[in-house]
Amino acid sequence: MSHQTSTVTVVLPDGSEMEVERGSTVEDVAYEIGPGLGSDTVAGVVDGDLLDKVTPLESDCEIEIVTEESDEYLQVLRHTAAHVFAQALQRLYPEAKLAIGPPTDEGFYYDVTGVDLDEDDLDAIEAEMAQIIAADSELERVERSREEAFERYADNPYKQEILETEAADEEEVSFYVQDDWQDLCEGPHVESTGEIGAVELLDISGSYWRGDEDNEQLTRVHGTAFESEADLEEFRERRRKAEKRDHRNIGQEMDLFSVPGHSPGCAHFHPDGMTIRRELEEYIRGKNEELGYDEVWTPELNKAELWKPTGHYDAFKEEGEMFAWEQDDTEYGLKPMNCANHAHIYQEGQYSYRDLPVRFSEFGTIYRNEQSGELSGLLRVRGLTQDDGHAFIRRDQIEAEITGTLEIIEEIYDLFDLEVLYKLETEGDNAVGSDEIWDDATRALRDALESLGLEYDVEQGEAAFYGPKIGLDARDALGREWTIGTVQLDFNIPERLDLSYAGEDNEEHRPVMVHRALLGSFERFMGVMIEHFGGDFPTWVAPEQVRILPVSDDNLGYAKRLANRDLGEFRVEIEDRSWTVGKKIQQAHDDRVPYMLVVGDDEEKAGTVSVRDRFENEAKDVSVEEFADHLRGEVDEKRVEPDFID
Repeated sequence: MSHQTSTVTVVLPDGSEMEVERGSTVEDVAYEIGPGLGSDTVAGVVDGDLLDKVTPLESDCEIEIVTEESDEYLQVLRHTAAHVFAQALQRLYPEAKLAIGPPTDEGFYYDVTGVDLDEDDLDAIEAEMAQIIAADSELERVERSREEAFERYADNPYKQEILETEAADEEEVSFYVQDDWQDLCEGPHVESTGEIGAVELLDISGSYWRGDEDNEQLTRVHGTAFESEADLEEFRERRRKAEKRDHRNIGQEMDLFSVPGHSPGCAHFHPDGMTIRRELEEYIRGKNEELGYDEVWTPELNKAELWKPTGHYDAFKEEGEMFAWEQDDTEYGLKPMNCANHAHIYQEGQYSYRDLPVRFSEFGTIYRNEQSGELSGLLRVRGLTQDDGHAFIRRDQIEAEITGTLEIIEEIYDLFDLEVLYKLETEGDNAVGSDEIWDDATRALRDALESLGLEYDVEQGEAAFYGPKIGLDARDALGREWTIGTVQLDFNIPERLDLSYAGEDNEEHRPVMVHRALLGSFERFMGVMIEHFGGDFPTWVAPEQVRILPVSDDNLGYAKRLANRDLGEFRVEIEDRSWTVGKKIQQAHDDRVPYMLVVGDDEEKAGTVSVRDRFENEAKDVSVEEFADHLRGEVDEKRVEPDFID
């Protein structure tokens, strides 16, 4: 018979431990550390989850106290702002029904129904919110029975579904009350509405309940909140700049891609966009060869039984992320990942310890059933092509394999002048395999990061079910973080699929599997890259590298000789419209062309060109050969910026 102790062990961020009474709250722990910290406590991060300060601690855990100085405080503030919005909405529109209203990286949103809203209504709602904030009403957490909660939401199917699912095992559920208004919510929240220094409603969009297009469509109102007006104004300025760099806007301006309504979440790459993608593919193909990968191809359509032994089927079906259907009593699916197919190729061969590492790479297109409300241009899609790779290695090769991969990844992101954040994702609740296997795999990734001197954050419980991962995050124009490249160590799939190689002892041994993507998906990487460069791409990847601007029609022949003969190895266009030279130069600047060559009678006679770049530096007159030699070097060396004119 197990005996439950009366205390629990709490691990603090500095690694120190405290013994506290079972049932103590986050706030109790803070007061035990010190009265000042206790009085400043807003919430707590318990085992990675942001929770209310009155949350009781029933088991050993890691805990971080959240105060107004913490990064998490803004998330708590914005959660309260979502409640203020909902209260204001129902004051103005009592018939409105509330679904969910969480904080987000940019602010918050609330999904509602029962009321017809458009952008013109936001000012009135915002004014009502200002009154609620000015009243400085306290927020009180109240526990109620599930039965009472069901009664309160008798006419709200969304809250009822939450009670039937997330709160199915709870005898009591929590509400947050402010004035005469309340909402079903786990929190956490700030102590009073007056802590919200500035708020703004941003826009209205459509959404579906639970992100499922088969469900009822809701109205989603986005907003944001800050501690001060100054912070809000800074946010507005960032958004103004971000809109100019938004990859969706630039993609349309430069005719790079589209995401039409008939294929939601699946991008169409137009000719210039495909030029960029093709350059990226060839670059990564070369890096794969450096790393010793053999390129393969595997089908997108497979029987669902392919993914059952690995655990992918259950994981993706449970989350609703897999496109699957039945035909002739057989279940089929579009592959949500490439690893099972690559493991199958490995199974088809026979390998000894001398053959390992065995490495397969593929530009493999996969499909994930992302929620419609989460789709965003190229950054979050349903159909994506990964620069995927899987290495099958011996245990004694782990360090060299991971380190070598990370070194190439560093080289790639340095080339694009991209600042990336390394994140070590560790075992979560859905993990398969033993704790010992996970500990070994996590330790190997940590050792590789530290051996290269790379700084990284640990994200507890965020790994996929089959192994710990190093994720590389890049920021978009709004400061949002997107995972691009990944390196993942996997002891589980080889075990589940009975993969083996013949060891030096002539016995069968289990290989270790390394999953890695250098760019991640071409779609997401291109979205990040477009925003990073603002469309001013490095010359080697630019869809149009040079535009020749003849002064008059008399110079068209010379322009064509340059384009077809002297500069034929580059992507060159001729501006042959009957415009002034000034207008031609301006158009080339607007089109973000790296180099412009103005050619008139003088240049034609001398066999020269007048070179301009997109930075509007002073023109430079040089021979065609000198410019071609420089451009060849700039492209071959893949320099970040046009640098012919200093």
